[in-house]
Amino acid sequence: MINNKSILAIIPARGGSKGIPRKNIKDLDGKPLIAYTIEEAQKSKYIDRVIVSTEDEEIAMVSKKYNLEVPFLRPEQLAKDDIAGIDPILHAVKWFHRNGYDFDYVICLQCTSPFRNIEQIDEAIEKLIIKDADSIVSVSESEVSPYWMKKIENGLMKDFLEDSTFYSRRQDVPKTYRLNGAIYIAKTKVLLKNKNWYTKNTLAYIMDKKSSIDIDDMIDFEFAEFLMKEGKND
Repeated sequence: MINNKSILAIIPARGGSKGIPRKNIKDLDGKPLIAYTIEEAQKSKYIDRVIVSTEDEEIAMVSKKYNLEVPFLRPEQLAKDDIAGIDPILHAVKWFHRNGYDFDYVICLQCTSPFRNIEQIDEAIEKLIIKDADSIVSVSESEVSPYWMKKIENGLMKDFLEDSTFYSRRQDVPKTYRLNGAIYIAKTKVLLKNKNWYTKNTLAYIMDKKSSIDIDDMIDFEFAEFLMKEGKND
């Protein structure tokens, strides 16, 4: 059943980055950040094609060194800070359609999740296809519960949630989850229609804390490098 489905994986990687200059190809423990995602995606037993969507010539060159397909350079206007993350994905899907290729499912794998592995990618694919949902997105358990969060109004502390139930013990607090940005998968026709990864029929794929690390700034980057070096010493 799963192997009968055609799947396109897209790794979006623009050249600009405010938090870390040239982040997507910055060296992380011996290889460019993007390489971790490329290498895991290429191991999948379900993905038919893996591509990088970028407007940047250097990122394209680095990707090709890892035997990754870069079938086009993304328009510059789709690489600006204010562009929604879904837009480069839709652009790539439509590019393939114009060139005679259509896929049942599309996956977005962001470069900033270097600890996400192929077992997780393939498990998410399996869960989505077997349950025949519209999409699946990866999440991890929230480090800080919204039940303990506050907002400030006129200098006074107010409960962030309308449900102001007080939980004195961590183990009593209802579990909540956050998007971790590691895996997004959807039926292509649903994605094109809704222009969004989320519908009322979206599944959650729960990942552990380490696999959910998302590199946004230098603190994240240095922490990821520390974990990789520690892992080699285990």
